[in-house]
Amino acid sequence: MSRVGKKPIEIPAGVTVTLNNSTVTVKGPKGELTRSFNPDIEINVEENLITITRPSDVKEHRALHGTTRAVIANMVEGVSKGFERRLELIGVGYRAQKQGNKLVLNVGYSHPVEIEPETGLEIEVPANTKITIKGTDKERVGALAANIRQVRPPEPYKGKGIRYEGEFVRRKEGKTGK
Repeated sequence: MSRVGKKPIEIPAGVTVTLNNSTVTVKGPKGELTRSFNPDIEINVEENLITITRPSDVKEHRALHGTTRAVIANMVEGVSKGFERRLELIGVGYRAQKQGNKLVLNVGYSHPVEIEPETGLEIEVPANTKITIKGTDKERVGALAANIRQVRPPEPYKGKGIRYEGEFVRRKEGKTGK
């Protein structure tokens, strides 16, 4: 039995979960998320608990069991608390600023890089070297953070670039002359 899959999910106050065949809709104070799951996996909603069961011990069902539970738990957490990812810019002259809804990055290129978030995601710039991405969908928040990081990933020699807050970048020693 999947250790993750067999744990029930508690539904916090203010969150409603509706089930339509294999489509789960979660509504909460921060928004609404809808997702379809494999119809083989059985999802039950009773009062304030969600339980997920699998029909057999086939490898595919075992894989889907824990994954389905984790995704539904993230949906519930997203509409109640929300998710956020923090990035930091390290490098001389590297800075970020917000112009309207867009994020404008100056990270050593000859031109500023503009990134516009999709609907449901919010970008904040508390300092010119810090970026915060907020949203209800954990997958989309992480994808936007990865796209921003991809503009200038941290390099191993001087450590310059865009990195996740608290990320450790392994440093290399440069060439030595004779």
